[in-house]
Amino acid sequence: MTILAIDTSCDDTCIAIVEAKNSSFKILSNIISSQIKVHKKWGGVVPTLAKREHQKNLPIILKEALIKTKNPKGDEFHSSSPFADARVIDLIAVTVGPGLEPCLWVGVNFAKKLAQDLKLPIVPVNHIEAHVLANWLNKKPKTSFPAICLVVSGGHTQLILMRDIGEYKILGETRDDAAGECLDKVARILGLSYPGGPIISKLATRYKIQEIRYEIQLPRPMIHQKNYDFSFSGLKTAVLYNFKSQSPKTRKSILQHNSGLTLSEIEASKKYIQEMCFETQQAMIDVLVKKTIKAAKGFRVKTIILGGGVAANEELRKQFKEKIQKEIPNAKYLIPDPKYCTDNGVMIGVAAYFHRKEATEKLNKIKAEANLRI
Repeated sequence: MTILAIDTSCDDTCIAIVEAKNSSFKILSNIISSQIKVHKKWGGVVPTLAKREHQKNLPIILKEALIKTKNPKGDEFHSSSPFADARVIDLIAVTVGPGLEPCLWVGVNFAKKLAQDLKLPIVPVNHIEAHVLANWLNKKPKTSFPAICLVVSGGHTQLILMRDIGEYKILGETRDDAAGECLDKVARILGLSYPGGPIISKLATRYKIQEIRYEIQLPRPMIHQKNYDFSFSGLKTAVLYNFKSQSPKTRKSILQHNSGLTLSEIEASKKYIQEMCFETQQAMIDVLVKKTIKAAKGFRVKTIILGGGVAANEELRKQFKEKIQKEIPNAKYLIPDPKYCTDNGVMIGVAAYFHRKEATEKLNKIKAEANLRI
């Protein structure tokens, strides 16, 4: 079965073509058009701009995906229309939610038109479930149920009890800012580039290598509460208050690219930024690991699964592995390759394969649901 999968849930335009057989997957093409440059100056995703970019990008990357599938070595495509080769597709999959509604509708309408032209059924896909099922790209992972899934990204932070594929129960989720959203806001406070997660991780690593004992102390929101919910807006606020408590020269060096300052003042500001990045990242990791391990023990799960863009963070991956080996050594630990943690069409194709029986040719039933629950 060959699946053409589309994802426009946020600011990445994604199309992948996946060949699936007996729960094994071969990636024929995986095209992602990033919009970081479009949203960078705003410090976050602007839905109307994202919608416009999706409308522009989808036809382009569909053609690219079909060409790459036809010629995996990158040979020149000689057919007058690569869309003619879309006949190799058996099924279309599209993210219907959760996500930004204007963005979701672009993908849904594009998938409907394609399905109509090619006379193919559509499988509606839940974006959160797709992040979980990205782990099934690992050639039939040795998974035992029940499992605890932590999906952590720019828009979502959820702890999910998984009894089998398609059987989920949300145990806890963020009450305000998601983890990735918090990192973006912290980066903005510190004058760093968007998106915040990668640059904060990079600077935190530099600080850790120096083996300096940090002085900044940030809160670990809700870490000791008995529930499985999260809250990261307080962490962002703590960073803001700490930043405002710094001297005017330090704040100036951070936000104005060190202009007109002495070398010692510049070095002090660099140390502050690296230290703040380290402590922010560690505070978030402490909360995510503590809550997940607590849920894993409470529900006596056999597997711990991570997914979502923030799960690409190397320090988070490392500390999760160490904690699981120490406290639940018999539990399996699944996490996707970093390139499949962020939004992509491949994970949408994988999810569609497991829900292929839900494929429908009644296109009027396919609708975007911004607040879709798993």
